[in-house]
Amino acid sequence: MLKLSVVVPFYNVQTYAPDALKSLELNARDDFEFLLVDDCSTDGTPELLEHAARRLPGAVHLRRETNGGLATARNTGLDAARGTYVTFLDGDDWLAPGHLARVLAAIEELGCDFVRTDHVQVTGRTRTVQRIPYGPQGVVAAPRTAILPADRSSSVDYPYAWAGMYHRRLLDAGILHFTDGLRTAEDRPWIWRLHREAASFAAVGMPGIFYRRGVSTSLTQIGDERQLDFIRAFDQVLSETAADREADLLLPKAVRTYCAIISHHIGSQERYEPAVAKKLRALCADALGRMPQDVLAEALDGMDAERSGRLRRLRRRASAGAAL
Repeated sequence: MLKLSVVVPFYNVQTYAPDALKSLELNARDDFEFLLVDDCSTDGTPELLEHAARRLPGAVHLRRETNGGLATARNTGLDAARGTYVTFLDGDDWLAPGHLARVLAAIEELGCDFVRTDHVQVTGRTRTVQRIPYGPQGVVAAPRTAILPADRSSSVDYPYAWAGMYHRRLLDAGILHFTDGLRTAEDRPWIWRLHREAASFAAVGMPGIFYRRGVSTSLTQIGDERQLDFIRAFDQVLSETAADREADLLLPKAVRTYCAIISHHIGSQERYEPAVAKKLRALCADALGRMPQDVLAEALDGMDAERSGRLRRLRRRASAGAAL
């Protein structure tokens, strides 16, 4: 069996794909495979991947017939993965030379289900190291212990699938797949499930992934209806957490995070198309109504005045509209 499978989705990133592919070449080993998933690109990306599949050791070009989004494209790669370990890269990002081998050595030495790494955020010419919000480094722990506290950033608030490496037993157990069809926030239900259901993990630092922000083709830069998938993603987080054996302990964190994301989207709704902004407000109000109201009240009381005020106004408007 191969040692490592690297799942790399691509969609209309012909400007950036050469950097990603070159970085894979600088990480290649005889026991690595690179699953290059073309999510039905309409630019020159497919030709770049065809060329890479011929010259990059271990590369396999997988072509989707329809565009399914990042979650579905990653699942396509996971279904084909043969390695003992699995990791991810996005088609507009890149790796430092030798990064994969270093992370692989760390997870093998630790013997845990998964490791999480830091990364380098790239915005234009600015590069900033982003650390996983978890203190101990190189220490194996139960992933559940890294979900809380509810009122501070924790490991589930660092959802980047590519910032880590995962043992195949998680894939075989059904933990590594993403919710098909999610166009954004696809990593939120994924990271919560990972921390609830895996047995062991460790944070190892190693910021060797370069994450490109501000890419015009990224959904984070587009204000159309696909952005609203965060509602479906966080509804899934809430429903699965509510069914967990430690629901009373974990729900305050899930609700507070959902509220923070809603506040962020409502606070920047001017970037949405007008019809989408209207739908955003309605969906967010409905989402607040679906939350356990005692937990929601506690979350709002613990948030800063700007965010809690924004959410309380949204609730009042929704209640007033329902009364008419």
